[in-house]
Amino acid sequence: MPKHVQLRKLLPMTQAPMIGMIVPPAADTVPPEGPAMYPGLRFAARGLGLEALTPEGYDGVIGRIGGLAAGLAAEGAEVLAVMGTSLTFYRGRAFNEALTRDVAAACGRPVVTMSTGIVEAIAATGARRIALATAYGDTVNERLVAFLAEHGVETGALAALGIEDVKKVFDVTQDDLLELGRRAVREAAAAGPAPEALFISCGGLRTLPVCEALQEELGLPVVSSATAGVDAAVRRLSQPAVTG
Repeated sequence: MPKHVQLRKLLPMTQAPMIGMIVPPAADTVPPEGPAMYPGLRFAARGLGLEALTPEGYDGVIGRIGGLAAGLAAEGAEVLAVMGTSLTFYRGRAFNEALTRDVAAACGRPVVTMSTGIVEAIAATGARRIALATAYGDTVNERLVAFLAEHGVETGALAALGIEDVKKVFDVTQDDLLELGRRAVREAAAAGPAPEALFISCGGLRTLPVCEALQEELGLPVVSSATAGVDAAVRRLSQPAVTG
């Protein structure tokens, strides 16, 4: 049984809690994975207006997160999720942890970043060596490999789409993702030793329809940013509000 189905059964559906999401694009659009995985929950989103998947692009919007989170909390969000993987790993582990604390202080709610979600999801598989598939260009890929290494995860091989324009992420098809995942695993296996999981990074990639297919085909656990971020936010619903 998929993990998100197990979690869903534990939720008190009559309460319809709300998860607030800070999303990288400009539009206040809830990522489809949330309602698909947890139809009994409510979701609200606020967009950062990120234009480029580059360190310079992230620097231009990172300061808006706390204010948007506070606004979502005022509207009733019980948990805040920063739904951008590269947005939260690009300065490393210490920055991701500090960002989480700072946003929680700004909004008074439990906060989780997508990068924390993927670290938790990879840890749950028990994998220490992974095949990595991403939407990013070289600079961001290097920072992701370093971030994973800070959490004890080795990257066996990397396959990437080389995208910088945020809008182009949404042009990636399911067939593109299937081939990207296969290529990452092939290259990791060739480099040896064999990978223990596949991780697909970038919250804008619509991975929910392909994760199960890749898992069955490749015989490996498949973690993706989009689904790991939602699951991590749902787990925070049981945490108390932040005070002080």
